[in-house]
Amino acid sequence: MTGQDALKRQSAEAAVAEVRDGMVLGLGTGSTAAIAVDLLGARVRDGLRVVGVPTSERTAAQARALGIPLSDLAEGPDIDLTIDGADQVHTGTLDLIKGLGGALLREKIVAAASRRMIVVVDESKLVPELGHGVRLPVEIVPFGWQATLRHIERAGAEGKLRLGADGAPFRTDSGNFILDCALALPDPAAAQSAIGLIPGVVETGLFIGMASRVIAGTPSGPRILDRT
Repeated sequence: MTGQDALKRQSAEAAVAEVRDGMVLGLGTGSTAAIAVDLLGARVRDGLRVVGVPTSERTAAQARALGIPLSDLAEGPDIDLTIDGADQVHTGTLDLIKGLGGALLREKIVAAASRRMIVVVDESKLVPELGHGVRLPVEIVPFGWQATLRHIERAGAEGKLRLGADGAPFRTDSGNFILDCALALPDPAAAQSAIGLIPGVVETGLFIGMASRVIAGTPSGPRILDRT
């Protein structure tokens, strides 16, 4: 296990420790969220009773293999807690950039349906301003994507179509494309409003006001940041 992997596991362990019997849980997507799902599976094997709402097909397959019972939002569960990762966390506001794993739309839907959201990261993801060194994923419909890209670039972002391993456009679980956009984000809410109104845009990877708690793994132990 690398040093970064150990920090991810540290934060995931602290988050899973907050899970209680009978909870409905949003199950995030990404490397740190996957560790949390593994840990949750171990607790389920020990008798913990929970129901998971996965944010991606990949997470759903992982949870099924671990014996975690699953539901979806069509069945109307109130989600008590979502545990998910992030690509960047603003240390002051706890606003996030998510979507490197390609599941940002479903992650945001599940987060919005949750009473609480705990974000698990290693300390390298904590930043004083979003957008430096990380592109903002923007999920778009495939039809006319070039026109959508031009509109996003006129709004001040440098967009790049995400490709899969086969060189074809990457498709999300919902069948959409992703543009990875380089832009300054001094005002994430304004960027969310501006980009979100562009025809063809489905959702952005800006998660504003959604995280209740961030747990960051550090060499001296978990650092906990709570929304005030």
